[in-house]
Parts: sequence; structure tokens; C-alpha cells
Amino acid sequence: EAGLYADRLSVNIEIPTISGLKLLAPDKKHEDFIKPMQKVKDEIIRYKEEKKIIKSTSKYAPAGQSTQMIIGATGESDKDIMYSATHFYKNFKMKRVYYSGYVPISSDSRLPSLGSEVPMLRENRLYQTDWLLRFYGFSVNEILDVNNPNLDMDIDPKLMWALRNLNHFPIDINKADARMLARIPGIGMGSVHKIISGRKYRNLNWEHLKKMGVALNRAQYFIICNSNDWERRDLDANKIKGMILQSQHSKYKNIHNNQLSLFN
Repeated sequence: EAGLYADRLSVNIEIPTISGLKLLAPDKKHEDFIKPMQKVKDEIIRYKEEKKIIKSTSKYAPAGQSTQMIIGATGESDKDIMYSATHFYKNFKMKRVYYSGYVPISSDSRLPSLGSEVPMLRENRLYQTDWLLRFYGFSVNEILDVNNPNLDMDIDPKLMWALRNLNHFPIDINKADARMLARIPGIGMGSVHKIISGRKYRNLNWEHLKKMGVALNRAQYFIICNSNDWERRDLDANKIKGMILQSQHSKYKNIHNNQLSLFN
């Protein structure tokens, strides 16, 4: 009934893993969350199908469903968290998964005592990864795997991926498809569309990219504007990361002072 009144319904999974839920809330079962999630998914599908036949059919949760998980309370890695989120996106057609850092508010010995709150920066990195998975064409195993179970707190996940995959670069701005353009650090989806549109009329150069809003302080290490543009640089991933972090206009400057930002 709530689905006929609410734009969106949310069944919060609470803890990213079954083992974590069992540790903190042994009286709760994973199925207690899954069954209503499946119910909401099925009802959304049913109402949409009925509306195709009977136009007067009411809308059911037209903005879909979401869920939320607490991070940092039970020691899951970023890999565990994002693989769990990917599962819910795929199997329950979630519109959003929300990540909420654990805040110790009780001295109860049965609850985790972290000494300090989960940094907002970790939440930010998870949301950035979530954005890459939903809108930039990345798969979760490209960003997080057994060898890289946690996100880099110094840089955003797209730059983290690029530095681990320098063999894909440099990318020619005037030739690359949308998928590869979207993987270049410093280039957001808005700039991708501008690049594809603009290069129909001329070969784009550095000045064009700057006017389009490309963050050249990051993108410059991964792109060329023509085949003669690239000077062989003796730069490895650590050197590039260091130069970006030291850049005067870098969004990463003062990152440890909780200067949070979304990436292009």
C-alpha cells in the first residue's frame, strides 16, 4: 500500500555482508531484508505491465527502490561493500545504494568501538565508485579485486584505475570512442558529449578541451590531441600521482583536511 503513495521505497540491508549482520544483530536474518526487496521489485514490474494495458492503473513506487548499508562497523573491505552493492543493483534493480559510515554512540561492549568515526572521505570514495559503475561503464572488478581490496583515500577511483592501467594510455581525444573518453581522469560525462560533438567540426586541441571544462591538470597525463602530440615521458604511476597531488590547482590538495569533492 505504501508503494501507491511513496515515490520510492527503501528496505535497508543495514550491514554489507551476512556474516557482519550475524555478528551485530544475531536475532535478524538476511532473508528478512531480501523478501520485502523482492516484493517491491515484483510489484514495480507488475504495475508497469498493467499500466501498459490499463492506462488508469496507479503508479507504484515510480522512482524505484533503494537500500542503505552501514560501513565500517564490521570490518568489511571496500571490495566487500561494492560487490554487495553490485549484487543489489543487478538482482533487485535498485535505483540507489546509500553508504553510511558507522558512528559509535554507545559504550555497550557488544557494539564495535572504533576509537573514531568512519571518515566521511571513505563514504565519498564509495559514492564515487558507485557513480563509475552506474554511469561510466566500469565493472566492479576493474576497480576492486583481491589485490586491491580498498580504495585509495588520496585520489578518486577513476584516477586509481588509470594509474593501474597505464597501458591503455595515451588516448587520442579526436579518435577515441565514448567509452574510453569516459575513463580518462579529469573528463566527466558532460565533457565526453562535448568532445564527441565538437570533433565533428574540427580537430580539438588543448585550448578547446580547457573551454569544455576538462580538468587538464589530471587529463594531460593520459591524452593526446593528435598523433604527433605525445612526448615520451619517463613517468610511472607513482610519479604521475605525486605530480597531480602536488599540483597547485589539484582538487586533491588538502584532502586530509576533509576537503571533499566529486570527480570529473
